[in-house]
Amino acid sequence: MIRTILACTVACASAVGVQAAPDRPNIVVLVADDWGMTDVGAFGGEIATPNIDQLAHQGVRFSNFHVAASCAPTRSMLLTGVENHRNGVGNLRETLPRAHRGQPGYQGSLTPQVVTVSSLLQDAGYRTYIAGKWNVGSEPYNLPPQRGFQRSIIQGDTGSDNWDPQQRYLPHSAKVDWFEDGKPAAMPASFYSSTYFVDRTIGYLQADRQAKSPFFAYLGFQANHVPLQAPQAFIDKYKGRYQGGWDVLREERRQRAIQLGLVPANTPMVRMSTTLDWNALTPEQRAHQERLMEVYAGMADAMDHEVGRLVQYLKGSGQYDNTVFVFLSDNGPEGSDYADAQPWLKTQYTQATEHLGAPGAYAIAGPSWASASASPFSTYKFYSGEGGLRSPLIISGVPGAQAGTVVPALTHVTDITPTLLALARVTPPQGQYKGQPVEAIAGANLVPLLTAQAATVRGPEEPLGYELSGNRALFKGDYKLVSNLPPVGDGQWHLYNIKTDPGETHDLREQESARFVSMQKDYENFAKSHGVLPMPEGYTPSRAVLINSMLNYWVPTYWPHFVLGNLALVALLVLWWRRRHAT
Repeated sequence: MIRTILACTVACASAVGVQAAPDRPNIVVLVADDWGMTDVGAFGGEIATPNIDQLAHQGVRFSNFHVAASCAPTRSMLLTGVENHRNGVGNLRETLPRAHRGQPGYQGSLTPQVVTVSSLLQDAGYRTYIAGKWNVGSEPYNLPPQRGFQRSIIQGDTGSDNWDPQQRYLPHSAKVDWFEDGKPAAMPASFYSSTYFVDRTIGYLQADRQAKSPFFAYLGFQANHVPLQAPQAFIDKYKGRYQGGWDVLREERRQRAIQLGLVPANTPMVRMSTTLDWNALTPEQRAHQERLMEVYAGMADAMDHEVGRLVQYLKGSGQYDNTVFVFLSDNGPEGSDYADAQPWLKTQYTQATEHLGAPGAYAIAGPSWASASASPFSTYKFYSGEGGLRSPLIISGVPGAQAGTVVPALTHVTDITPTLLALARVTPPQGQYKGQPVEAIAGANLVPLLTAQAATVRGPEEPLGYELSGNRALFKGDYKLVSNLPPVGDGQWHLYNIKTDPGETHDLREQESARFVSMQKDYENFAKSHGVLPMPEGYTPSRAVLINSMLNYWVPTYWPHFVLGNLALVALLVLWWRRRHAT
C-alpha cells in the first residue's frame, strides 16, 4: 500500500499544480451501468460479486452516496466534479425535450467550459486510459484524446448490444458510434462487452508496463444496461434462484442490507405501484420472468469476473498494492418496459424465453425486478427516489482507511473528482484552466471520510439540489425534499428523513411544515442558479425518446427515400395518364 497518509484537503490554486509525490497511486474507476445498490453482494445482494466484494472488504463502502438517475448526467459529473446543468448535460440527449435543445446547460454533452479529471491527471504526469461507455459527447473536442485520455476505445452512445458491437439497442441513431483514440474504430465482428473492455485495458497497461509514472484507468461497463445478455455459464448459475418472485427478493435484500449496517434496523419500504402481482402470473409468465432475472444476475456476475481478471493482472504485475479502486453504478436499476420500442425490437431480436441472454436475444428486467434491485428504496432509474439516485460506492486502496467500514455520510458523484485529485496530490483549477475560464468543481474531497478524520463533508444546513427530466430533489442534512412525475410519482413535493426512513415511506411535509417550505425555497435557489428549465406540458421521457428518434434518425434516414418514392409514383401516374389520353 502507499506509505504516506494523504492530506485531508487539497489546497485551491489558480492553476493546476502537482506536489512532489513519488508514491502517487494508480487509480482505477469501475462504472457499472444500471445497478441497484443491493445488486452488489457487499451491499446485500445474492448475486455473486466476489471480486467487487473483496474491494469492499479491503476498502470503504458508502451507504448514502448519490448519483443522477440516468447515465450521461452521472458520467458528466463523475468526470468533471461539476453539477450536470452547469457542465452541459442537463438531460440525456435522447430524453431531451425539443424546447430545451440548445439552451444553456442542455446541449446533452460536456461544454468547453469544463475540465475533466483525466485532463488534470494527464497534466500531472499520469498515464490515462479509458475503455467502454463514454456518453458525454462525440463532438471532436469532446472525444477522449481531447479530454485527457492517452489511449481510448469508447462507445459514444447510451448503449449497444453486448455480443454484436454494431447492433443498436434502440432505433434512435443510424449506427453505434465507436471511437479508438479519437477516430472511428474498427470493431471486431463479435465480442462480449465486459470481456472486451477489460482486455483492452490490460492491453494498454501491458504496452506501457515499463513506464515509471502512475496510471489512471476508467472502465465504463455496459453491464447491466439493456439488452441484458451474458455467457450461458453465468446465467446457469442462477437457475431456479428467483422462483419466489420480486417481492420475496426485495424483502431478502432489505434484511441483508440491515444486517450489513447499510440501512437502519426495521427500515420500512413501499411496494411500488408499477410492481406486478407475482401470484397472478401464469406458469409460463413466471418462467419467462425468472429467466429475465437469471440473465440479469449472470450479466452482473460476468462483469465481476472481468473485474477479477483486471485485479489479477495488477497483482501479477506488482501494481495492485499501489492502486486505488473506485466502484459505483451510474444510476439505479432500469425500470422501463420498453413497450414503445417493441415494434422495432421484434424485427431485430428474439425475446423467446429459452434464448434470453444469448446473441440475438433481448432481455429487459422491467419495473418489478427493478424494485428488487433497488431494495429497500423507492423508485428506480430516471426517478429521484432513493432507488434511482442512491448508488453503491466502494473506494479501496486508500492509505489510512479502515478496511471494511461503512460511511453513512451524505456524499455525491461530484465528490469523486476532488477525491481523486487529492489522492494524486493535484491542485484543481480555480476558475481558470490553461488560460480559459472553466466551471469550478462543486464536489467535496472524501479523503477525510475515508481516513475517519471527519464524519461528514457537508454541513447540516448545506443544500444539495438535483433535477432530471422534471423529477426533482433537494438534500439537506438528514432530510430530502423530492418530487417525481407519474406514473411513479404524483408531481408533488414530499419530505422525508432519509437517515431514519431511507425507503421514503413517511411523508413529513405536514409534521415539519416549516422545513418543508424552507427546503422548497432552497430548491428554487438551486434551480435558478443552475439554469434548470421547467418541463414542457405533457412531457414524458418515453415520448421524448420517440420524438427524438423520429426527428434525429427516422426522418433524415428515410425522408429522401419517401420523397423519391413519391416522385417516382407521380411520374408513373403522369405517364399512365398521357398514354391513356393519347389513345
